[in-house]
Amino acid sequence: MLIERIYDEDLAQASYLIGCQAKGEAIVVDGRRDIAVYQDLAAKNGMKIIAVTETHIHADYLSGTRELAAATGAKIYVSGEGGPDWQYAFDGERLYDGDTITLGNISIQAVHTPGHTPEHLSFLVTDGAFSDQPGYLLSGDFVFSGDLGRPDLLDEAAGGVDTRFLGAKQLFVSLQDKFLTLPDYVQVHPAHGAGSACGKALGAIPSSTVGYERLYAWWAPYLASNDEQGFIDELLDGQPDAHAYFGRMKRENREGPAVMGERMPLTELDTVDVVTNLAADTVTFIDTRPNSEVHEGTVTGSLNVPAGKSVASYGAWVVNPETDKNPLVLLAADQEQAQEMWDHMVRVGIDNVAGYLTSIDGLPTTTPKLIKPKELDGFDAAMVLDVRNKTEHTAGHIPGSHQLSGGRVMWHLDQLPAEGTIVSYCQSGVRNSVAASALRRAGYDVVELDGSYAAWTMWQQTQQNAVAAN
Repeated sequence: MLIERIYDEDLAQASYLIGCQAKGEAIVVDGRRDIAVYQDLAAKNGMKIIAVTETHIHADYLSGTRELAAATGAKIYVSGEGGPDWQYAFDGERLYDGDTITLGNISIQAVHTPGHTPEHLSFLVTDGAFSDQPGYLLSGDFVFSGDLGRPDLLDEAAGGVDTRFLGAKQLFVSLQDKFLTLPDYVQVHPAHGAGSACGKALGAIPSSTVGYERLYAWWAPYLASNDEQGFIDELLDGQPDAHAYFGRMKRENREGPAVMGERMPLTELDTVDVVTNLAADTVTFIDTRPNSEVHEGTVTGSLNVPAGKSVASYGAWVVNPETDKNPLVLLAADQEQAQEMWDHMVRVGIDNVAGYLTSIDGLPTTTPKLIKPKELDGFDAAMVLDVRNKTEHTAGHIPGSHQLSGGRVMWHLDQLPAEGTIVSYCQSGVRNSVAASALRRAGYDVVELDGSYAAWTMWQQTQQNAVAAN
């Protein structure tokens, strides 16, 4: 048996390819939409992908289940659990608690583990060549290394009302009746790692065991003492902000993400054509440079989505494909980098990319406005906006600032002043540059706090030291 973990650092998301080496058959679990990585891995191991499935209706990325099935002819399996409100709207064989998918000597048993979502399945994997007992659990967003899938996302991102309490109770029961009844040696392979917004304390360790989590996870003492209320209180306390685009992911994943098919390679565009299209507002320019370079001058009306490991996350903060219909023009060093960034974007449903340029030379430019921390006290701001997470804001913030995390700003413009200047900040300036670019494009007068909260705290410390010295 082969188990391969495919990890996306951008979204802190893990998918899995499980293959029977004797029969040359494989299944992909929780795949993403840029599917070449699975096709290449299967080909490298002499396998054919014959099945695709997922643990639940995801909120943080767009599922590649339908994309893989269309490309490979694989059979789709999805959860049939969760009741009528949580049924997939596209074709695929429904799996219920105890149902099994077979690949040669390998059996993959569905285990209904509601809590994070009502329809959630985990998968117990048995390698029949060695044992008739399961040795592995693909736990999806149920159990992470050191943490659990949050039960409040349906409230935070999918329009639910107080579903978190029922979800928390279901998680307690799922742990009690399903997870903790497994042998300690069963390996646990979750769908997310550190950095994911699907939990509050995810570990960076890629896998765990039932026995280790039973002994050392934060929730273990509550289960051991059957303290359901204590468990619920601890679980719901301090969860991070959920990005607003999660609601779109939920809807599209339930309905069935659009199948892209084979994508043509991106091409380099003509600068003159891009200038014309920018003037007509028929394209949107994505400045992918770091904020330090953007602050020296950027394309007028552009969005800052810095290249690197967070293209999908930041892209989904500022581009909503349901309302933003302009094709995107990416700033990229070359075709390879442009293609890689597009791969990241399609993971969150940002498919409409026209091409790329390698320079902003010849394009209309503007210089974003900045303010130094020492100038803030005397500045006439209609609002000081903190785009960090609420947990960061609670730990320390600029007095009088309004917290609205970067992943939620463009969906909550009603919280911002209609007139006047907004001074915005994050921790170091990266997230702030992303959010500020989107607000400027939407017509707001935004001044970024140079160096953001880190610089402001240093300035405050300098002032306090000066007073103490006198």
